[in-house]
Amino acid sequence: MSEADSKVNTGQPGDPTAEKDPSDWVTGDEPATGAQKSYLHTLAQQAGEEVSDDISKADASIKIDELQEETGRGK
Repeated sequence: MSEADSKVNTGQPGDPTAEKDPSDWVTGDEPATGAQKSYLHTLAQQAGEEVSDDISKADASIKIDELQEETGRGK
């Protein structure tokens, strides 16, 4: 298998090539989705934090990752 082949997006969970940096998202500045907000508020509550309702999609994704790490949930 060549190096190029090893960087092909497999579409499998945990494949680092399947994830795009939120700062590179075309729609990252749009408001967070309902699902993002719901999960984010659940994680924030468990972590004893508050999160703004007007968070962007990209910022919500980043914050979800941070709170998953902090609470031990998710990944």
